[in-house]
Parts: sequence; structure tokens; C-alpha cells
Amino acid sequence: MYNFLHILATMVSTEQLTIILIVVAAVFFVFIGIAIIKMYKLKAENKKLMETNAYNSLDDTYKDFTGGHLYGDN
Repeated sequence: MYNFLHILATMVSTEQLTIILIVVAAVFFVFIGIAIIKMYKLKAENKKLMETNAYNSLDDTYKDFTGGHLYGDN
């Protein structure tokens, strides 16, 4: 067991492992930043769409369809 750990320790040094972890963390931070920016853009677009007249007229045209024969006229 000691030989395996010794071989593994000589393959990857502490400095190399630190650099690899920093690079991986930086990539994840970039992805998280992109996701946050996209979320705010989608939220702004959704707000703009909710304020249009097309969405408001959609509520006026809704009709209750539960009175049909498939629902037993409840």
C-alpha cells in the first residue's frame, strides 16, 4: 500500500494538483456567471412579454371546457 501511495505522490505534486483544482474552479465560475447572465436576460424578456397586450388578451379568450361530455357535466 505504501508503494502505491509513493508512486501516486511522485506522479502528481501538490503544486500541480492545486493548479488543476484552480482551473476547474475557474471553469465552473465561468459557467455559473453565464447562467446568471442568461437568467437575468430571460427574466427581462419575460417581464416585457407579460406587459404586452397579446398576453392580456389571452386571458379574455379563455373558455371553461370542463362542461363537456367527457367530464360528466359537473
